[in-house]
Amino acid sequence: MVFQHPYILFLLFLLIPYIAWYIWKRRTLTPEIQFPTTGVLAQAPKTPRMLLRHVPFVLRCLSVASIIFVIAQPQKRDSWKNETTEGIDMMLVMDISGSMLAEDLRPNRLEAAKSVAVEFISGRTNDNIGLVAFSGKAFTQCPLTINHKELINLLLSLQTGMIEDGTAIGNGLATAISRIKESPAVSKAIILLTDGANNRGEIAPITASEIAASYGIRLYTIGVSTYGVAPYPFQTPTGIVYQNIDEDIDDSTLEQMATSTGGRYFRATDNNSLRAIYQEIDKMEKTRIHVKEYSQREELYFIFALLACCFLLVEILLKNTLLKSIP
Repeated sequence: MVFQHPYILFLLFLLIPYIAWYIWKRRTLTPEIQFPTTGVLAQAPKTPRMLLRHVPFVLRCLSVASIIFVIAQPQKRDSWKNETTEGIDMMLVMDISGSMLAEDLRPNRLEAAKSVAVEFISGRTNDNIGLVAFSGKAFTQCPLTINHKELINLLLSLQTGMIEDGTAIGNGLATAISRIKESPAVSKAIILLTDGANNRGEIAPITASEIAASYGIRLYTIGVSTYGVAPYPFQTPTGIVYQNIDEDIDDSTLEQMATSTGGRYFRATDNNSLRAIYQEIDKMEKTRIHVKEYSQREELYFIFALLACCFLLVEILLKNTLLKSIP
């Protein structure tokens, strides 16, 4: 609880001289009756009226204190709300080519990428996020949306083989740009994840990144693969057979794409490093959101006003009934 006018509380110190005056008055104005001996009076029992004779004074002090609290305007400020003044629109661009089934990440590259992306989306409650998938071609799996539950469902439904195989990185990025370029958001970003080098499509990756830069879109690129070789499951008539495949990531191109837009390139070699990359991107993009916090105040003066009335009412009742005095 806080007070709108805390300096009013200094009026409580006025009760000190009032209490001192009351004590002095009780000593100097006590009526006297002369008796031959006071022995009998000393043995007389104390009546309830004698025990309660100071109650009206205490009630009056409490009512004065309550009135002072009312004037100081007590408030409750434990309710807070965040108001976003600048939002981020973001597109996730995910490679679903056949090589994403390699199992250097667990259970494989694609499932690991989807799992970490779900965690990332769940932490971006204020952002519009969309999803583009690509292999030999690119398509929009989900346009920009604040409905993250539906976005996650569409993300989890991605599978290899949905479209012809290949790695059209430039087309995937261009599709995402077309979805986000007209966004009114001040901040726009694209996260592109792939495990290979561009080998399909009509648009070169560098050209697509230059287009992104012209629209003020930051690009974060993620290469997913261990260094060297990775186990890959091949389907045969007798069952699944694992063979090692070489990595095929064009690190220099992915890095050039990202830096030209003010973004960064990351390399994920296992599940933990991939999760750490998304966490780092999450922190960098959150610094661009300005959040204004304000409290919702609840006035509490009514409680003290009610107490003051109750104290005064009880004092009046006692002084005119049980503690009534005759002049």
